[in-house]
Amino acid sequence: MVALFPLGQIVATPGALAALGRANQSPAVFLSRHTEGDWGELDPTDVAENAFSIAHGFRLLSSYETEAGERLWIITEADRSATTLLLPEEY
Repeated sequence: MVALFPLGQIVATPGALAALGRANQSPAVFLSRHTEGDWGELDPTDVAENAFSIAHGFRLLSSYETEAGERLWIITEADRSATTLLLPEEY
């Protein structure tokens, strides 16, 4: 699939890196899903908000579960300058 938006600089919190390590998963898998508009486990309101945000240049959020059962968020800033992988409790 084609990326719907640029990611900018990609950064990750220590918690996100540890969670990915425990799950033995690459961040690339989740980043690819995020840029293709597969937002993971979001409610319909948040999915609609992401559609609006792509069209109007606002912040984007995805929420995924790792193979180890931990929640991982990805947030791309409105100006598309940066994308952060983090755990919800690190927000």
